[in-house]
Amino acid sequence: RLSQLHRELEEASMWGNVEADQLARLREVGLEVRFFAVPSRNLGQVRADVVQELWSWPGKRVLTAIVVRSGAPEVPEGSEEIMPPRRGVDRIRAEAHECQATLEKDAQRLRQLAYLQARMQQDVVRLTHQAEYEAALRGGVGDDHLFALQGWVPADIAPTLETKLAEADIPSAMRLVEPAPDEQPPTLIRYPRLARPIAGLFDILGTVAGYREFDVSIAFMIALPLFAAMLTSDGGYGLVFLVGPFLMYRKACAALGQSLIHLVMVVGAASVVWGLLCGSFFGHTWYTPLIEVNLSEGSRILLMRISFILGAIHLCLAHLWHAVRLFPDLRFLNKVGWALIIWGMFGVVQNFVIKSPFNWGTPWPYLLLVGAALAVVFRQPSRRVFHALGVGLADMPLSILSAFSDVISYVRLMAVGLASTVLAMNFNEMAFDMPHWVLTVLVLVLGHALNLGLVMIALFAHGVRLNMLEFSNNLGMQWTGHPYKPFLEQTTQEH
Repeated sequence: RLSQLHRELEEASMWGNVEADQLARLREVGLEVRFFAVPSRNLGQVRADVVQELWSWPGKRVLTAIVVRSGAPEVPEGSEEIMPPRRGVDRIRAEAHECQATLEKDAQRLRQLAYLQARMQQDVVRLTHQAEYEAALRGGVGDDHLFALQGWVPADIAPTLETKLAEADIPSAMRLVEPAPDEQPPTLIRYPRLARPIAGLFDILGTVAGYREFDVSIAFMIALPLFAAMLTSDGGYGLVFLVGPFLMYRKACAALGQSLIHLVMVVGAASVVWGLLCGSFFGHTWYTPLIEVNLSEGSRILLMRISFILGAIHLCLAHLWHAVRLFPDLRFLNKVGWALIIWGMFGVVQNFVIKSPFNWGTPWPYLLLVGAALAVVFRQPSRRVFHALGVGLADMPLSILSAFSDVISYVRLMAVGLASTVLAMNFNEMAFDMPHWVLTVLVLVLGHALNLGLVMIALFAHGVRLNMLEFSNNLGMQWTGHPYKPFLEQTTQEH
């Protein structure tokens, strides 16, 4: 509210204490006061009982007060009526002062209560544990001789549970039941060793795959560093991502978590490899590269083609992976069809963007036709042929448009990477044009730091998006899971 009042005060400052109520009282006695921003050269064309110039207005205009006793004023073309503030600056300042005083009073009270923070944290843990214990207890049934409860347990641990109860001298009987189709068990993912760094990303996003969905950790671990390398498009920035966390490894892991730090280092290593292919380090090309990254038409076409190829492979693998999950259900052919459509769309996108040929002499129309036939016929296989075809045809138009937009969205890999490289090159040129070496160093450090910050934003805005949206949507991921949290007792230490 205080921020709103400051903005309102800034807008009302030029008006002083003029208020809408005052103008309303004038209107009641027959004086209509209105304000217009009138072009300076046409000011003499205003026709009213009273015309008073107030002050200059943006766009070579003058704010003018116009008074009429009856009818409407005549103002020249290009004039704009300006509404005065609802209240004057004194009233706005008074409310702002009141808000500020309240904030200071509340802040002082919070400082007085700060000593309770540790105790409150302990109480949160205690009450959470108490709630979980009561939920487990009330979820069971029992009498004086028998107590029974149920819960989720990992499948690989379940067979040992009865043995552990026996070792604790607890007579028990146990029955293991697979989850019913309508149940939503919690999800426990044990990441493969090479894919563990991706857990840092999932922790940040707070996303959990559903119990019956896919474990996409390996797919993300392969694609994300590759996309990040193209988005960074500079081996020097990759060295920062790789060497920086390595030099501050313990502190970085303590602050951000080991998984996320490992992920940043993997992204850095991939960016260094891409930088070697492009020959670009901190915006400077050190040798003739295998892949040029610059504003030339040849470079842009090559980078776009690489982006679209990666996109088609990425989306095609999503559909084929889903097809493997569905097999031998005939719907797997629907996913095979969409994999073919993706490659057909690859040809369409190339034709739209880089003017590559798209005709019957290329494979793209045939891939679209065969893929569309499979997608329509096996969308919902049924002995009622016409019903099945109707369902498939109804789904086709929007899905085709979605496939086109999904493939073309990978052009962001080229666009962001190229923008990062050009920005780095411009900072270099700006720095070496400085009259003194101190200014050169300052511009280099600040410029590349700014560009590095923009690259980090791009990694989340674009690299993560291509995996979490485009790939996951084509795979059929809904991210509807909730994490497996075993029943345990938590404690905190008071510092």
